[in-house]
Amino acid sequence: MRRIQSKLDVNGAQFKAYQAHNLGLLAAFREKQEKARWERPDRDIKRLERQGKLRVHERIELLLDPGSPFLELSSLAANQAYDGEAPQAAIVTGIGVVNGIEVMIHADDSSVKGGAWYPLSIKKIVRALDIAIENRLPVVHLCDSAGGFLHLQSALFADRYHAGRIYRNQSILSKLGCQQVAVVLGHCTAGGAYIPGLSDYSVIVRGNGGIFLGGPALVKAATGEVRTADEIGGADLHTQISGTSDYAADSEQEAIQIAREIVGTWTKREKAKVDWAPPEAPFYDPKELYGLIPSDIKVQFDMREVIARVVDGSRFHEYQPDYGTTLVAGFARIWGYKVGILGNNGVLFNDSSLKAAHFMELCNQNRVPIIFLQNITGYMVGREYELRGITKDGAKMIMVQACSEVPKITVIVNGSFGAGNYGMCGRAFDPRLLFIWPQGQISVMGADQAANTLTEIKVKQLEREGKVPSQAEIDAIWAPIKREYSDQASAYYATSEIWDDGIIDPADTRNALGIAISVALNAPIGEPRYGVLRL
Repeated sequence: MRRIQSKLDVNGAQFKAYQAHNLGLLAAFREKQEKARWERPDRDIKRLERQGKLRVHERIELLLDPGSPFLELSSLAANQAYDGEAPQAAIVTGIGVVNGIEVMIHADDSSVKGGAWYPLSIKKIVRALDIAIENRLPVVHLCDSAGGFLHLQSALFADRYHAGRIYRNQSILSKLGCQQVAVVLGHCTAGGAYIPGLSDYSVIVRGNGGIFLGGPALVKAATGEVRTADEIGGADLHTQISGTSDYAADSEQEAIQIAREIVGTWTKREKAKVDWAPPEAPFYDPKELYGLIPSDIKVQFDMREVIARVVDGSRFHEYQPDYGTTLVAGFARIWGYKVGILGNNGVLFNDSSLKAAHFMELCNQNRVPIIFLQNITGYMVGREYELRGITKDGAKMIMVQACSEVPKITVIVNGSFGAGNYGMCGRAFDPRLLFIWPQGQISVMGADQAANTLTEIKVKQLEREGKVPSQAEIDAIWAPIKREYSDQASAYYATSEIWDDGIIDPADTRNALGIAISVALNAPIGEPRYGVLRL
C-alpha cells in the first residue's frame, strides 16, 4: 500500500490555532474524567475505609494483568444527569485482559449512593453485556450495589431494556458459552442477587459480601423476621449451606485473586481468521490530529489526514479515488489487522452512496472489518438529487451496511447529523463499539440549521395570525433554539446518555480501534447476505 502524502502544514498558523483549541478541549475532557473517577464526598470515602473496601478503579487494577491495557467505556456516563449525583452512572465498565484472556468488566461503584443503580446505571450495564454478547466476551462482575435507586423505580424495572435485560443478557452469554465470574464485594440485593446467581462462578467476601433477594429491612417488613445481613446472605451461608456461591474470601484482595485464578482456567476462544501482518506505527504523529480538526464544526477537512495518523505506516490503498469524492474509502491496517475504512469528505451524493455500498460488499466478501470515520452533514437534498434517486441510493448504502457480517466500528471525529449518521453506522446500526472525539456533535441537524428552520416556521405562523415580528423578536425566537440544540448535540450530552461507548482522546484512536478489532474477532464472521436493494 502507498503511504498517504500529508498536506498538513504543522508549522502553519492555522495548525497552531486548531491545536491550541483542541488541546483546551482535551484538557477539559481529562479534568471531567478524573473528577468522575475519583472525586467523591469525604463521608463516602471514609465509609469505604471503615468497611475495608477498595475504590472501584483500584479493584479493577488488581484484577487486570499488570501493564495490560484497559479500554474503559462510557467514562462520563450520566455527567449531565441526576444533578451530577451519579458520576460514571455509578458503574465502571470496560474491556481488559485477565490471565491473558480478553474480558468485559462490569464493576459497581459503592462510593456513589452505596452503588445504587440509576436508570443510566442499568443502561450502562446492559450495554456492556450487549458488547459481550456481540463479541463473545467472558465477563467479570465486581458486585457491590445497594440495589435499584427506588426514587426512580419507574425507569428501572418494567421495560424491555430495564434491569431485567441484565439477567436476560447473562443467560444469553451462558448459552453462547461465554463464562462469567461474579466477585461479591458488597451487597447484591433484590434483582442484583441474580448477577452471582446467573454467573458460572461466584466468589464472596466474608463480612462485607451479601447475596439476598430481600435485605434485613425488607425481610422484617415482609415476614417480621429480624436477621442480620450476614445471617440471611453472608459468605458462610452461601458457600457452606445454600451453594449459591462457590468460594469464600477473607478480603477483597483474596477474592479478586481467586477470580483471576478462575479466569486462568478458561480456554481462550479461537478468533475469526482475518488478514494480519506485523504492526507498524503510523508514519505521521497521531498528536498532529489536534492541529487538523477545525475549531468550527462547519469547516471541512480531508479525512485522509485523519487516516494517515491512525493506520499502520500511514499506508492506505484508496478505492475509487476519482469517483464519489465526498466519501473516502480504502484498505489499510490497524495494529496489523487489515481493515476497510469509510470516511466523510462532505455530504453524501448519489455516487458516494453507491461507492460506499459497493466497497462494503468487498469488505464482506474478503472478511475485512469496517471502520467508519464520521464527519457527515447527511445525504444531499433537493429536486435534482431526488430525480437522480438519492433516497434510493442512500437506501442501498444503508441496506448493505446494516446487513454486513464483518465487525463494524465507528468513530465520530467531528459532526454526525441526520440520515448520514445512519448510513455511516450510527448507534442504531450495531457497531461493535462507537467512540466520539471531545469536539464531536450528534443530532438530527446542525444547531444553526435547526434554529433557522424552526424560527422560519414560527415566523410564518405569526404572519398567518396577522403579526409581523421585528428582527429583535425573531432573534429572541432563534437564540434559545440554537442554545438548546448546541447543548444537546455536544459530545458530553451524547456520552451522558450513553449514545456512544465513550469520549476518547483523538491521539488514542488507533489504540482504541486496535483493542476493538481484536475483541470483535472473538465472534464468528458469517457469510454475506443482503436484503432487497431497490434498483
